[in-house]
Parts: sequence; C-alpha cells; structure tokens
Amino acid sequence: MLERTYDNQVCSIARALEVVGDRWTLLILRDTAFRARRFDDLQASLGLARNVLTDRLRRLCDDGLLERRLYQEHPPRHEYAPTKKARDLFPVLGALIRWGDTYYAPHGPPRLVRHRGCGGAVVQKLWCQTCGTEVTVDDVETQPGPGAQKRFPIADAGNQPEAPHPAAAQ
Repeated sequence: MLERTYDNQVCSIARALEVVGDRWTLLILRDTAFRARRFDDLQASLGLARNVLTDRLRRLCDDGLLERRLYQEHPPRHEYAPTKKARDLFPVLGALIRWGDTYYAPHGPPRLVRHRGCGGAVVQKLWCQTCGTEVTVDDVETQPGPGAQKRFPIADAGNQPEAPHPAAAQ
C-alpha cells in the first residue's frame, strides 16, 4: 500500500486508492450498490472470511462510504447502506464493469446494468463541462491545480504533443 502521509504523492488517485484500492473493498461497494446490505448476504456473495469482511466494513464506515444501521435489536444486527460518498463512486464502478466486460468477459457480461425506469443499458461517457463535447483520454490534458504543491515532470510530460511515429517520417 502507499504511505498515508502523501509527502511524495500529491495525487487524488493515490489518495482515493488508499480508501478503495483493495479488491474486497471495491467488491463490497459493488454489492452494496446492487442492494446486498446485510453481513451474511455480503459474506455469501463474496465468499471471504468473516474477519476480513468485518475489517473492510469497519474501514468503509470509518471512511464515510457506508453507514451501519440497526435492522434487528435481539440479537443486534446491522445492515450497511451506501452513503452519498459511496453513491458518488458509482460511475467508477460502472466504468470498471464496462471495461471488465470488454476485456475480461469472453462469454459476455456476467451482469447487465439496466435503467430501472425503462430497462435500457446504462452507458457512461465523459463530456467537457464548457462546450459539451464528448472526450476521451486522447482529448485531455492536465495542469497543476490549486492543491498541487509543485509541478510534476511526469504529468507535465504527458501534455507535450506526441512525436510523429518514426515510420511516418519515411
């Protein structure tokens, strides 16, 4: 895991991965997004050890992604509901589903994500906030933001125009 001090990692991706970068964490968030909320349901779906699930649920509650809610008093039982912070992560889960379906599902998608209102397939696209144009990774550039403490040569190098392919010069 990355260090939690971030002295050398002024990066939103690095910070986010400290919270959700573990395989089980993302799978728990997937299941709670798709309405498995109780410990026994999560354990049955994921097949992981009770102590590992307990630890991940505690961390997700501590980090504000899940809210522990009592649903039975005797004996006390809780469910784990996604918070706004977790629901805001859904586009990331959706992108991982689509990417996994494209590259790692040779027999087709194992789970179809449909709009509850009309049954249509859910797709995700990125748009420019200013002009409304759809963008891909080839259309973006980065620059230091207000949280940057210094310029990062690797990030800056990615903003240079691509050199022509050597075969194109012939």
